[in-house]
Amino acid sequence: MPLTPVAAEKIGLKVGLTVSASIPVAVMAVAIFRIIGKGSILENNMVQTVGSAGESLAAGVIFTFPALIIWGMKPELTKIFVFSLLGGLLGVLFMIPLRSLLISRQHGLLPYPEGTACAEVLVAGDKGGGDAKTVFMGLGIGSFYEFLMNGLKLWHFRPSWNIPFYKGGKIIGETTPALLGVGYIIGPRISAIMLSGGVVAWLVIIPLIMAVGENTTEPIYPAKVLISQMSIEEIWHYYIRYIGAGAVAFGGLITLFRAIPTILDTFKTGLSKVSNKSRDKEERTDRDLPMAVVIGGSAILGICLWLVLSFWTATEIGTVPNLLVSVLMVIFSFFFVTVSSRIVGLIGSSSNPVSGMTITTLLLTSLIFSLMGWTSEAHMVIALSVGAVVCISIAIAGDTSQDLKTGFLVGATPWKQQLGEFIGVLTSAVFVGWVILRLHKGVGIGSEELPAPQATLMSLVVKGVITGELPWRFVIIGIFLAALIELVGIRSLPFAVGVYLPLYLTTPIMAGGLLRFFTEKTKEENQLKKRCESGILFSSGLIAGSALIGVGLALAASYSGTFITSLELGHQWMGPFSNAASLFIFAGLSLLVWKYTNKKHPP
Repeated sequence: MPLTPVAAEKIGLKVGLTVSASIPVAVMAVAIFRIIGKGSILENNMVQTVGSAGESLAAGVIFTFPALIIWGMKPELTKIFVFSLLGGLLGVLFMIPLRSLLISRQHGLLPYPEGTACAEVLVAGDKGGGDAKTVFMGLGIGSFYEFLMNGLKLWHFRPSWNIPFYKGGKIIGETTPALLGVGYIIGPRISAIMLSGGVVAWLVIIPLIMAVGENTTEPIYPAKVLISQMSIEEIWHYYIRYIGAGAVAFGGLITLFRAIPTILDTFKTGLSKVSNKSRDKEERTDRDLPMAVVIGGSAILGICLWLVLSFWTATEIGTVPNLLVSVLMVIFSFFFVTVSSRIVGLIGSSSNPVSGMTITTLLLTSLIFSLMGWTSEAHMVIALSVGAVVCISIAIAGDTSQDLKTGFLVGATPWKQQLGEFIGVLTSAVFVGWVILRLHKGVGIGSEELPAPQATLMSLVVKGVITGELPWRFVIIGIFLAALIELVGIRSLPFAVGVYLPLYLTTPIMAGGLLRFFTEKTKEENQLKKRCESGILFSSGLIAGSALIGVGLALAASYSGTFITSLELGHQWMGPFSNAASLFIFAGLSLLVWKYTNKKHPP
């Protein structure tokens, strides 16, 4: 679906975030097949598997390659296509041996919110009846709410309040149906751990920085203005994101170490299938692509990366150890694919800190380059290329994980889905580079219209490390902060994600988690399971409806921004009550979810 990366790239270059396209594609597949009277649930699932790859690939590209434009260079279309394709294929291949571990064996422990929501949409659409009514009720309400809020802009989508007598303290939330639904699906515990990370960052560290730095007479890098002249959002952008990146790196490393025994066991089992016929005895729903394909394909992709780098660097900066560079791409991709696949199982693809893991990759790669004396501008481009391949792998792995979870829940054949992911990567890679260049030509990447915040941060990291100007102190603070959380017995990764993400994303997720918490407190045991299932179905619909309208608005804006602007009515009519009205309307949505899901269900 070439339209998916178009929408994702436009919104991602503007705000630095993308919306998972899995659920909208699933909804469209169900709707189209029902209209024409054809299509089984497995066919619908395959359509969304192939179609959703575009958004993830686009996220990996827009977070990295626009940094070249910010440096005053022009990325070549061929390079974007090749690195996008190779990175995307690596992400799919490295996820294959993890499927059994994360999707099957940890079913019930890792909720995979978007994957679960997709499955609920597909099943409800296939069965019809009460389940379908619940999903499509949520879808309709989520769509209507999202259109009024972000289409017509009738109320403020991100209300905020400064805390009186506490300079730097700010409470902020993004009142979207999608985040409320995600919070309900992932539950109260993970939501609370994520929110605690956001609270530490926004209500402890930021006010502390403002208090300590109030009397500084010189800017503290990477900021170029005095702390006393900076807003809360600027302090988050220049300092907290580095702290969050360090925390995510540590949390990801710990997660990988914990998973190593099971990963090795998975590889051992997979390798045993290469030399015997036990694969023929596997259930259809548990059959992945052979391990020989994973190992052989990874080796071939590594060789392709080496050859591509050798060809391009020979014409630009002469001989460099491109074998080392290609090995770094493969190793970092495998490491962070493992981390990403687990993170999206906890909090979903839309909240996956892809840029945080990419920053960690760029930190390590640029540090190696700096130690080896590779400090030219061309070497900076190569370091960014490493980050781009890894970033794309991370994003695609997250999408693949959600799709495989959907397939697990609806009874799909994993190896066929994995082939579908390859097709989705290939078709999307053809378009993403063209879209970047088209948007740059029409609007200008780095302009006020398309500031490309993630790519700007990536460019600062690479340039900062190679030139010796990176603010390591903030990265190290994040590492020790995550280590402290581990020492008190809490898994640090959800907390680290909360530190890295802006507070406005974790507060509405917590609201959904609280709805789930109060639902589970019901005293009627015979109603508990049905109410939780109804809540998940309704939340899945909210996510689907919100995402559908979000993608639709982004598509319309990418082709006709004037048309979208003409639809906006604005929330200025609320005057000083804008924030309160937004919170009141969001509370009404939450109450509606509560009332609908906690009604009396038939036995």
